[in-house]
Amino acid sequence: MPNPYIKKILNARVYDAVLETPLDEAKVLSQRIGNKVLFKREDLQPVYSFKIRGAYNKMAQLSDAERSVGVITASAGNHAQGLAMSSKIMGVKSIIVMPTITPSIKSDNVIALGGEVILHGNNFDQAKKHAEELAAKHGYTYCPPFDDPDVIAGQGTIAMEIIKQYSGHIDAIFVPVGGGGLIAGIAVYIKYLSPETKIIGVESCDSACLKAALDAGERVVLPEVGIFADGVAVAQIGEHTFEVAKQYVDDVITVETDEICAALKDIFDDTRSICEPSGALAAAGLKKYVQQNKCQDQTFVAINSGANMNFSRLRHIAERTDLGEKREALLAAQIPETPGSFRQFCKALGNRNITEFNYRYSDAQVANIFVGVTIDPSSDEKESLVEELASVNIPVEDLSDNEIAKIHIRYMIGGHNNADNKNELVFRFEFPERPGALMKFLDTLGGRWNISMFHYRNHGSDFGRVLVAMQAENHEKPQIISFLDQIGYNYLDESENPAFKLFLG
Repeated sequence: MPNPYIKKILNARVYDAVLETPLDEAKVLSQRIGNKVLFKREDLQPVYSFKIRGAYNKMAQLSDAERSVGVITASAGNHAQGLAMSSKIMGVKSIIVMPTITPSIKSDNVIALGGEVILHGNNFDQAKKHAEELAAKHGYTYCPPFDDPDVIAGQGTIAMEIIKQYSGHIDAIFVPVGGGGLIAGIAVYIKYLSPETKIIGVESCDSACLKAALDAGERVVLPEVGIFADGVAVAQIGEHTFEVAKQYVDDVITVETDEICAALKDIFDDTRSICEPSGALAAAGLKKYVQQNKCQDQTFVAINSGANMNFSRLRHIAERTDLGEKREALLAAQIPETPGSFRQFCKALGNRNITEFNYRYSDAQVANIFVGVTIDPSSDEKESLVEELASVNIPVEDLSDNEIAKIHIRYMIGGHNNADNKNELVFRFEFPERPGALMKFLDTLGGRWNISMFHYRNHGSDFGRVLVAMQAENHEKPQIISFLDQIGYNYLDESENPAFKLFLG
């Protein structure tokens, strides 16, 4: 007997608002990885995201009475735009509660589509609680962003289109996962018609709520959620969606930030379009799956799920792309502070292309150099380079996977701390991008410890990245930790990070 979702997907009402998006072959990527790659172009929807499917179908299933009181939802952006557009088409009042850290491109578009925006809370869970309170108080009809059978059915229409658009065998479909509505809808329909096709979820490594639930055998709440891929920044998989995923999802892959950035470039190279980070998750997971399983001559589909991203984020993404493809190595090298040593170092690099070079005099004996070098990702060139430099007595520290090196140090090579008898404790933070966040930090600090270094970069995202050094002795660390816990911002102790010690410590 067919799963009841099959009938719901077949009867879903979406095409008054939704485009049947193309299934395009990614010819450049296909040739490079030796497999046929097809992109399902949900970034081409009227609201630049697949979310319009679930939102419209949910509203189409409501009664006239439910629509007459208005609808409300909580969303970090894409579902909000889908619901606002659906409401505009149907002539229904819509209220959208969005976290205060929501990128302006998303909140502005909701307003342009006629939705009423309420900014509340620092994350999705706080916004959701407020939306549910408003729904109870005013009688609004709540339309969930993912954990709802009608929303799941609306997203499942993507699978109907894929089956219609490609008549050949598909080995696997890669689906980005946040709350799970998209993968649930696609999985249940594909497995009904093509059970041999694998359904593989792709999650950001710092918001992998489906993988955590599958590993635990039950839904769990992640203690922290990273926000680089804000469209999938969900702490707990949905109840309905998890029940479907347990039965129909074959595997879940997690990807790092640099891998997402590299996938964004791959999509651009093939389509000349720019997805948001969550929109490129599936392509990143596909590439990782091919590499891990040494796949050849197979056919894969990746869901390009959305393209709602602030333009200012592109700088950060471009900087991380080559690292994600392993085409760049970031190295810290020590050379003698003597005439001719810099020439010897460059000679040791050979004909390799230098992407970045930072140096500042620090003492009379040794110079620390921060250098970026282009390498061949298909070989062990980075390891060979490190060995070659060591053979001519140039010690090297590989910083290619060092977060503070990639986000902060490369932009602030400026010399060491020369303060007498003052140790520094160093912490890396994510600061929410909202007015007053910095003052909250400084007010809580209250002048107890002197800030000896502060570096902040805005990546056009929900959070800024901050590197802070405080002049303090080691025995004061428990007090500082207590202070940091009081602030409530995500932080990491980087006092022993080799990149800091080499260049700024």
